[in-house]
Amino acid sequence: MSQLRTELIDLQFLGYPLAIAAYLLDDGADAALVEVGPTSTAETLLREVQARGVPLERVRHLIVTHIHLDHAGALGWLLQRLPQATAYVHPIGAPHMLDPSRLISSASRLYGEMMERLWGEVIPVPQERLRIVRDGESLAVAGRTLLTVDTPGHARHHHAYLDEATGVLFAGDIAGVRMPGTTYVRPPTPPPELDIEAWQASLAKLRVLPIQQLALTHFGVFDDVERHLNELETRLLDWAAFTRKQIEQGVSDSELMQRLRDYGNEEMRQQGAEPSSYDLGAGYELIALGFARYWRKKLGLS
Repeated sequence: MSQLRTELIDLQFLGYPLAIAAYLLDDGADAALVEVGPTSTAETLLREVQARGVPLERVRHLIVTHIHLDHAGALGWLLQRLPQATAYVHPIGAPHMLDPSRLISSASRLYGEMMERLWGEVIPVPQERLRIVRDGESLAVAGRTLLTVDTPGHARHHHAYLDEATGVLFAGDIAGVRMPGTTYVRPPTPPPELDIEAWQASLAKLRVLPIQQLALTHFGVFDDVERHLNELETRLLDWAAFTRKQIEQGVSDSELMQRLRDYGNEEMRQQGAEPSSYDLGAGYELIALGFARYWRKKLGLS
């Protein structure tokens, strides 16, 4: 009988630990990666896969929760290095993997001259090597079955994947950001697709699934599923109310960032978490910009 294993790989983003994780699934004959990170960490990913005794030709499945560059930016590059692999992508995200020009343009507006250092080159995914995955679909990979769960809120093109045998949910960003050894959960709310109501609906969808552990891309595996999801939803709604008040008062984006940083950091200190450890996974700048865009659009202010 094959030996199933699931291993977290720390991609050492910008040389920092605990920023971006990929998950290696292997049964000795077939291997999959859930999340692949950006191209800037792709060499690290392949090196770590091989260090775990998995030859690259065994890796046949590259599964991403959504197409943000910290989760899926390396797909095209990796397909050039992994000739047996297929990319699995949400139907809304798939066109942007085939032609990433709009994705690159949107990210460039946020990151400017930091684009190359942060993410590396974003290479188109060949159509014949891309598989569109839909809500409720079961993927047979690496000796197990992954249930696809459509989970918008953070982004419209977001899936979570439940390993039905173990109850591990590869949650992407819909279950938030949390550092090992802490209980604090931060909601990552970058522009342009934050949808608070959709996020709440996604969390309700997750709560009825037999989830035993949350495997977060930022960062690690956690057992306290119910408490974690409840804290995330509470903080998402609290920060939404906080930022709405600021937007209604007409504050600038930079002032909103600072006020939210002060507000969030005080919460973190009360829970014994280190604020700076969260910033690579979900920095206040993008969180504030996501809420600002959401509220200005919803309130008719933009």
